[in-house]
Amino acid sequence: MLGLPLGDGAELRPLEPWQAQEFAAHTARIRDRLSPWLPWADTVRDTESARRWLQEFADSQANDGPRVYGILLRGELVGGTLFRLFDPAIGLCELGVWLAPEAEGRGLATRAAAALADWAVTVRGMTRVQWLVDSNNARSIAVAKRLGMSYEGTMRRAMVLTDGQRNDLQVWSVLADEWKARREARQTWVRTS
Repeated sequence: MLGLPLGDGAELRPLEPWQAQEFAAHTARIRDRLSPWLPWADTVRDTESARRWLQEFADSQANDGPRVYGILLRGELVGGTLFRLFDPAIGLCELGVWLAPEAEGRGLATRAAAALADWAVTVRGMTRVQWLVDSNNARSIAVAKRLGMSYEGTMRRAMVLTDGQRNDLQVWSVLADEWKARREARQTWVRTS
């Protein structure tokens, strides 16, 4: 499958079950970094569990549901982004993203999430793109802000981690008309500069 260039040697590509070994190794390498925010990081423990996790997304995507993509930097898997929720019938999707520490600070999370949000709104006709984030995850909250999302509130103790801990989740979103207006403004600025 072809990838979508993100600039600076990075690209966005679908993550598929045949990539389970690479995904398992990636997860193991940065598990400590992911576990506080992403419950699946403790579920993906080896190639077989990675294959099951990726297969669930492949099956879901085949039914026009949630899907997952890898962020590659010079060919190496350094993160990913996904639609945790993807429901064209009601026009709602939820984005999430993660990065390895060495890939942070380059704008990759924002560019990857923006590419998916743009596709969801302009190609698939989504009305609402939402972002749920642990209230303590400052980097992820910063991505939501850079995407132009609005803070809607906090769901107290709504996120359950694998160790049973419960964390607050902030809800951020952008509506299709807001996204399209920002997109048009960016394109107008580029054309006139």
